[in-house]
Amino acid sequence: MTSSAKKAWDAGLQSCHVCQRLEPLGTDHCSRCTTVLKVRKPYSRQRTLALTSTASLLMLPAHLLPIMRTETLGDSQENTIVGGVLTLWDHGSYPIAVLIFFASVTVPIGKLSALFWLVWSDKAIDLDTAHRNSRLFHLAHWVGPWSMVDVFVVAILVGLVQLSGVLQIYPGLAIVSFAAMVVTTMLAANAFDERLIWDRVKAQDGQS
Repeated sequence: MTSSAKKAWDAGLQSCHVCQRLEPLGTDHCSRCTTVLKVRKPYSRQRTLALTSTASLLMLPAHLLPIMRTETLGDSQENTIVGGVLTLWDHGSYPIAVLIFFASVTVPIGKLSALFWLVWSDKAIDLDTAHRNSRLFHLAHWVGPWSMVDVFVVAILVGLVQLSGVLQIYPGLAIVSFAAMVVTTMLAANAFDERLIWDRVKAQDGQS
């Protein structure tokens, strides 16, 4: 399926990527929100790829290093993210284990995969595929911050569970890498220009 609809620039217009207002080509600032106007975000693919690759590298120490250290009556135990999920599962805390696994493992991997797909996929697509890719981008953009759930859980436990000599909880080295990974994926999603998806539909329209 292809589309014969014209893009804004075919009509001499450009859209603001913040408020979506249409302005004539060559206009420097949006008359509604004063954002600096660009036909497309400069180096969008390159910046998104660089940030997504950085987030992928940060995921390694985030999952391999301990995210939390627990001291119980002098006995010290360190847990990685997955180790903490397994411990919660063994103790019967199934909903919390599933929530943390989804937010800390499934969401980051899914978001990184989606961003890599959107950046590397440069072939001409039909309108239905463009709609699916656009929904995929919006979903990845929306769920990204939920990965911070694991960081919040550790922060709450460190602040509340401090029984001197009995039970003490300390954050591990992985918490820094994990937080940096989440922030980097959010920046990567913000760097991607969704309009590039629809530009690929235009390329196919020109062939039909």
